Amino acid sequence: MAESMFDDLGDELPPGYSIGALRADEIPTLWSWVDAEGWNPGVHDLGAAFAVDPDAFVALRHDDALVGTGSVYSYDGAFGFMGLFVLLPEHRGQGVGGILWRHRHRLVHERLSPGATCGMDGVLPMVPFYERGGFVTAYEDVRWSGAAQGQPDPAAVDLSSVPFEQVDRYDRTRAAAPRTAFLRRWLAIEGALGAAVVDDGNSGNGGLQGYGLLRPASDGWRFGPFHADDPATAERIASTLLARIDGQPVHLDVPTPNTAAVALAERQGLTPGFVCARMYDGPPPDAPVNRCFGVTSLEFG
Repeated sequence: MAESMFDDLGDELPPGYSIGALRADEIPTLWSWVDAEGWNPGVHDLGAAFAVDPDAFVALRHDDALVGTGSVYSYDGAFGFMGLFVLLPEHRGQGVGGILWRHRHRLVHERLSPGATCGMDGVLPMVPFYERGGFVTAYEDVRWSGAAQGQPDPAAVDLSSVPFEQVDRYDRTRAAAPRTAFLRRWLAIEGALGAAVVDDGNSGNGGLQGYGLLRPASDGWRFGPFHADDPATAERIASTLLARIDGQPVHLDVPTPNTAAVALAERQGLTPGFVCARMYDGPPPDAPVNRCFGVTSLEFG
């Protein structure tokens, strides 16, 4: 864990406050808070992630009432991700948010192997705060939104027809760390739509050249994960999936270093809006950003 000026701050909560584990029955409350923040979460995203790693969800309570949250996801100790940092407005300005954040920062590193990196997507106004905690900005993720439009591509198949083991092998070459358990549950999200492009097997990974997933969200659909070997494959996947939700709102979080992904979003008639800074505490993971056409989740990496 990076040393920072945070190490000199006190961590004693004011009377009445406590930090503990989030309960399963509190997930709907957390979802409503995140939705109210305008982050437009997938309807089943939090429940899916909680089912895989319930210990990743942290709760701040005041007199036993939930007033703040955060997540400290660990992918088998190889990579961590901090997200879902929310504090009810009436409890801000008292220092408890900083104490919750520092608690989570320590906790996520306790859940990781020595030297493992932790990432996060931070809203831009909070970047200086996260930098004080040891995080460094790598690039920006921009949300592109609009009405879905596309045409089914004959080269694309339904993702459910591809063996999960094949998708998992491919994902290991694209994600920051292996995430088999998470991916298995994420691809099974209720109502999700998936597409993939598979060739004759000469490209490796059993012929899988890319895949994408749409999840139902508070407003329309969220795209992610979305990985492809090249822009043409990404276009086939995107067009096929968007045709299935024609005319409905869709939101795609694009890492700005992937200029081909930005161009794809523009060709689809989407417009940029919400921006986050992708930040890392530790060396940036060896993941090919130029093949990531849509971030899996701003909450879980």
